[in-house]
Amino acid sequence: MNFLIEAFKPACSISIKFSDGKTRKRVPIKRENGQTLLAPLFRNQENIAGKITIEPHQGKRIEHNGVKVELLGQIEMYLDRGNFYDFTSLVRELDVPGDIYERTTYPFEFSMVEMPYETYNGVNVRLRYVLKVTVSRNYGGSIIEYLNFLVHNYSPPPSINTSIKMEVGIEDCLHIEFEYNKSKYHLKDVIIGKIYYFLVKIKIKTMDIEIRRRESTVTGPTNHVETETLAKFELMDGAPVRGESIPVRLFLSPYELTPTHRNINNKFSVKYYLNLVLVDEEGLRYFKQQQITIYRLPLQDT
Repeated sequence: MNFLIEAFKPACSISIKFSDGKTRKRVPIKRENGQTLLAPLFRNQENIAGKITIEPHQGKRIEHNGVKVELLGQIEMYLDRGNFYDFTSLVRELDVPGDIYERTTYPFEFSMVEMPYETYNGVNVRLRYVLKVTVSRNYGGSIIEYLNFLVHNYSPPPSINTSIKMEVGIEDCLHIEFEYNKSKYHLKDVIIGKIYYFLVKIKIKTMDIEIRRRESTVTGPTNHVETETLAKFELMDGAPVRGESIPVRLFLSPYELTPTHRNINNKFSVKYYLNLVLVDEEGLRYFKQQQITIYRLPLQDT
């Protein structure tokens, strides 16, 4: 039995370490099993360097056809699981065909790496960056090791950030106006606004504001749309009167938001909406929706 166990063990162990691994910032990321781990954080056009160590087990000799490291940026659709679409693919050859008898370390470096998209884990899609080390072999199959890392890209505050004005109206029954201070928000921002009641002949029971995320993915000829309600905030409980106004103040930091993603590699988009929901005493619901933009400022990685 022990012989069989040993036979299926990999012939060596592979470790990947970044040169600045001890000082580089790490941020939490959720794995598919729900566990959270800390992963090193990079941004677009950074240098990515480190060392790869290969150590044969129990003095074994590793006969190989070459050793290489790849830096990959990949998109995976969960409805097409296992098929990755590479938008970034860089390779460094570390060793020519030969034998590895003892612990061997290879330095590597990728300079000014183009990483235009931010890491994303959604309902039907994920975008990831990974280092992939391959020890190519004919007999026993190649030995492969992966190391995931995150990429966050930052945006300066927009030079133009117009306010949002909306109306909800039913002829001769309801006229409500909404005003929000701006249309673009950073991840730690506060939505500030006001609701004005000009005509209320419907007996409104409750009013809520929701933050919704809409994820659109493309798999072959098929488009898939998933909408999540990330936050729900009660604005009013009871009937308003004509001329009344209600302030809105909604903090974004408690919620797991990402920046807005627009047509990423023609594979997916992520958009955010403010959704206003009114419910009358008969249970009828009235909606008004407005798209907003979410962006990431520097130092917003915690």
